[in-house]
Amino acid sequence: MGLVAVGVDIPTEMIVWARERSGIDHDELVRRFPKLEAWEIGEASPTLKQLERFARSTHTPVGFFFLPEPPVETVPIPDFRTMGGAAINRPSPDLLDTLYQCQQRQEWLRDYAQVNRLDPVPFVGSFTLETPTKAAAAAIREILHFGLEQRGSSWAEAFRRLAEEAEEAGVFVMVSGVVGSNTHRKLDSKEFRGFALVDSLAPVIFVNGTDTKAAQIFTLAHELAHIWLGESGLDDVDLSLAATNATEQWCNHVTAELLVPLEDLHRRFSEEGDLTDELDRLASVFRVSTLVVLRRVYEADYFAWKEYRTAYEAELARVLAMVEERTGEGGNFYHTQPVRVSKRFAQRVIASTLEGQTLYSDAFQMLGFKKLSTFHELGHHLGVI
Repeated sequence: MGLVAVGVDIPTEMIVWARERSGIDHDELVRRFPKLEAWEIGEASPTLKQLERFARSTHTPVGFFFLPEPPVETVPIPDFRTMGGAAINRPSPDLLDTLYQCQQRQEWLRDYAQVNRLDPVPFVGSFTLETPTKAAAAAIREILHFGLEQRGSSWAEAFRRLAEEAEEAGVFVMVSGVVGSNTHRKLDSKEFRGFALVDSLAPVIFVNGTDTKAAQIFTLAHELAHIWLGESGLDDVDLSLAATNATEQWCNHVTAELLVPLEDLHRRFSEEGDLTDELDRLASVFRVSTLVVLRRVYEADYFAWKEYRTAYEAELARVLAMVEERTGEGGNFYHTQPVRVSKRFAQRVIASTLEGQTLYSDAFQMLGFKKLSTFHELGHHLGVI
């Protein structure tokens, strides 16, 4: 007589919570788990193996299912995101896992810096909200060598140069469109654009790689402003709204002045002719999005707020209708992975592991792979081995 699979007694609301939290289409989950609706109303219970598979599918820690009620999950850093002017309350598992992973990397980097007696990054927290935004933008631009003539011939090159200069200055820049190395878990740029994790020894910036390159440039610059200000934050950088938070106002103004100085804009902007053509032209000059240019045109007093909002909605619709330039998550793993985790971070982890200071298992987990051969190949690619 065969063994009968025993159902696990868990609160039905935890099943519902995990499904809703995952953001996965209801019908898709029912296809994978035919008894899901019965689990949710208490007519049946999943076996332990089914529960474990359901947990993996919904990116939910198994232990959560044994809680008496759903936990209230919050973002572990200041959350400056808004949706139509309202705060966003429920973070997705993809966002939380990305944040926690970057925090883990930062903790390792901080320990590494302390063990090796590395100096703090001098500009972290060097500005305050009282620092004039024009002066702040000029200082950041000088340190990162990001004047107009230094941005290259394309948006992709401009972003690469800005990221490399930031890393050279001491900031660890991580850019990815997926959770870890899991290409099946694509991040949503509508949920967040990026975040900054401030630390004097290991400042970390994450940029959502699913966004357009032009949008990534603004996000990276915005998060750099957070680093100089010394305040961590999670952002969506909505230029259609007037920021109400003092920190976001300051960071937005610094970012805009860093990328599109008003003096340069006044010299180059022409009120005659088609606005769309002018936005395209100036976006190419400054290596930013047309939406950033439009915002700066408004801030230069060429538009009233109502006119700006109307023009913004029209331009946003045009941008969304076009084929967006995306960061490819495919291609050569040894080119994409250092970008996802920060080239300097990967170099330090590999070197530390070879020196016996870090376990190989820990290195594999932080770098996002499982094979020793991959470790050695990446080390060769980065010039560490």
